[in-house]
Amino acid sequence: MNQVAKVIVDVPAMQVDRPFDYVVPENLVGIALVGTRVSVPFGNRKVQGFVVELGEVEDVTKLKTIDSVMDVLPVLNEELLELGDFLAKETLAFRVSVYQAMLPAALRAKYEKYVVRLDTEDDELERLFEGYETLPFKELVGRNILKSVQKYVRSGQVEIAYAVKNKVTNKKMRVVTCPLTPNQLHDAQLDLPKNAKAQAKLLAYFETTEEDFVPLKQLREELGVSGQAIQKLVDNGMLQFAEKKVNRDPYAGREFERTEPLALSKEQQAANDEILLAAKEGRPETFLLHGVTGSGKTEIYLQSIAEVLQKGKEAIVLVPEISLTPQMVERFKSRFGDAVAVLHSALSHGEKYDEWRKIERKEAQVVVGARSAIFAPFENLGLIIIDEEHEATYKQEDNPRYHARDVAIWRAKRHHCPVVLGSATPSLESYARATKNVYKLLELKARINQQEMPEVHIIDMREELRSENRTEFSRTLLEKIKERLERNEQTVLLLNKRGYASFVMCRDCGYVVECPNCDISLTYHQATRKMKCHYCGHEERVPEKCPSCESEHIRYFGTGTQKVEESLAKLIPEARVIRMDVDTTRQKGAHEKLLTRFQNGEADILLGTQMIAKGLDFPNITLVGVLNADTMLFLPDFRSAERTFQLLTQVSGRAGRHVLPGEVVVQSYSPEHYSIEYAKMHDYHGFYKHEMLMRHKGAYPPFYFLTLINVSHEEERKVIQTIQDMASFLRTKLGPDSIILGPVPSTISRIKNKYRYQCMIKYKKEPTLKNELKSLLEHYQKEQAKGLTISIDVEPYVLM
Repeated sequence: MNQVAKVIVDVPAMQVDRPFDYVVPENLVGIALVGTRVSVPFGNRKVQGFVVELGEVEDVTKLKTIDSVMDVLPVLNEELLELGDFLAKETLAFRVSVYQAMLPAALRAKYEKYVVRLDTEDDELERLFEGYETLPFKELVGRNILKSVQKYVRSGQVEIAYAVKNKVTNKKMRVVTCPLTPNQLHDAQLDLPKNAKAQAKLLAYFETTEEDFVPLKQLREELGVSGQAIQKLVDNGMLQFAEKKVNRDPYAGREFERTEPLALSKEQQAANDEILLAAKEGRPETFLLHGVTGSGKTEIYLQSIAEVLQKGKEAIVLVPEISLTPQMVERFKSRFGDAVAVLHSALSHGEKYDEWRKIERKEAQVVVGARSAIFAPFENLGLIIIDEEHEATYKQEDNPRYHARDVAIWRAKRHHCPVVLGSATPSLESYARATKNVYKLLELKARINQQEMPEVHIIDMREELRSENRTEFSRTLLEKIKERLERNEQTVLLLNKRGYASFVMCRDCGYVVECPNCDISLTYHQATRKMKCHYCGHEERVPEKCPSCESEHIRYFGTGTQKVEESLAKLIPEARVIRMDVDTTRQKGAHEKLLTRFQNGEADILLGTQMIAKGLDFPNITLVGVLNADTMLFLPDFRSAERTFQLLTQVSGRAGRHVLPGEVVVQSYSPEHYSIEYAKMHDYHGFYKHEMLMRHKGAYPPFYFLTLINVSHEEERKVIQTIQDMASFLRTKLGPDSIILGPVPSTISRIKNKYRYQCMIKYKKEPTLKNELKSLLEHYQKEQAKGLTISIDVEPYVLM
């Protein structure tokens, strides 16, 4: 009998989204295990694949053989392979795409193209290949000999081959080791010539050190010796070079001061007891921990995890933003030390890979990270926590379009452990589930130390305009910032946009400079003095004259963070400002550096975009200013009021969290809007009731499920025809209670020169919908290969 592996190949296409059989050669039996990645021949090339099953068959004459194994141990365990199948069905994604999403980027395959010479007799080929048998494809392009080689490919004397490579492997460090015994070392020093002082120093060092390996760099720096002296001892066999694996720890060298558990309030203790009881009884219950900002949710997370770890189990903690992770990491590392692994997108591929390996080797029991950390390869989970559960970042926007909460609940059932969803402003869907007892509701109604919630002032910016104030700051906000400066207290200013100005417009004819590839205005960035499209990346200089009427009255409209920073410098020149947006946090570790500077009192004002609205906990912040509360309010999205309420409540919660009382100033052009009114009163329940009425009226979640279909192509007629046909087909298949809206052009009707149309399906129960959608994707396979893009998002979070 021959061993055969069922392999899912790395070709994201409908017709190959199934396992293929490959013979496991004798030398790989026991090595090519379920969950390992293998390199296999597929068509005329080599691709990566995942072994999903092993079996035995007698006749293998028609089967190809596995080339090589890419892992020593499986990278996906049995649970993650099962989870991958579940997500592929739920999100209508390819199995291989889901498996890839579960792994750190470092483990995703990279394919290198090679040109192989089959004919060794041809003199011209010998000359072109410079005597080599194979050449990297990019070398042919670089040397401009692609055309010359083309005819040999056609005649079969040369073939194109693909090799699978791993992007990142282990980091290695050069170390020096000494094979001599102490007596031999002593004798060797006596035999050295008198002028070989550096060599004598080295041998004396190895005579006293207890280390088996000493890093080469350390040896040179500590002893002040040259590489030449070390090389001479290596040549004489007294020392040896070796390669040693190094872990890239992003937090190496950082001292985390150990913290002790704090005394819990009655409310905190009751919530903690409920969670631990479910963990003890092995109930996969989902808890919604609804606690006002500053009510001590993090301390509950820490204490419940400590209890779970004592039982020998593991925990996953998800946080929504990179900017949240520095403070969260600090809290978890201070409590649990090296037992914490960190996985988020600000780490390099290598660091992520090493943190992932740390989990796999069972050196970490707690993972803190963003969305993809939910796939941490733990095998004994005791608790999963999703902090700020309402955040849209927990939903992946491209394939596979999974929601981390759904993955958490699936894994919790598998491990018989509880899930805790924490938020001061839970999503309407989660709170509705808690009222229906699908989730168990735990409430923290008071701040710790019984601190008052900050007072919120709503400023009508229309009045400011009437009184000739044309700056970004109302007089009230400006006065309050100056008061804080006098008292040496800190201010946080939130603006929901990056860049300098929203758009560039001609004051004479109203012409707005738009992106040539997308139907959207360009954003002006002052640092580069260029206008940029935030969708396709197109950049251009600001025109000196209007391209439409040739007027010179070109002006910048709207407000970005750069422009606000400039205005602050003019209005309050003595204020020290730290700006935090996508442009200032591009570099690795920038979030943490900027927040540390602010914490250390090196600035009076922290000005930023959404990334500063949540999770910050600094004792000296007593004023929060929201410069324009309406940014998201009138977007064509049924969640816009909810997102505005959440953002205002979250950012208000940054003020007055400790001893000093806090104040919040919210500037708005529509102060009478209910989301702003309820945020002013910190009234989540009032907002929930009002918003539920609106959702019921509009037939939106949580009363209905949604699925969004997007079609795009360079030819508009093709897009319209395709989406109309799809909508007509679905109308014949769905029940009478389901609603299909559209097709209509998407909010941004063209991106990267592709026209975009969408239709939305609202339904309460459609058991066959996913199968019908899958059959549509299969039907349009050939069209998709020719450039038509069809994306289907089940439970979408972004409708634009």
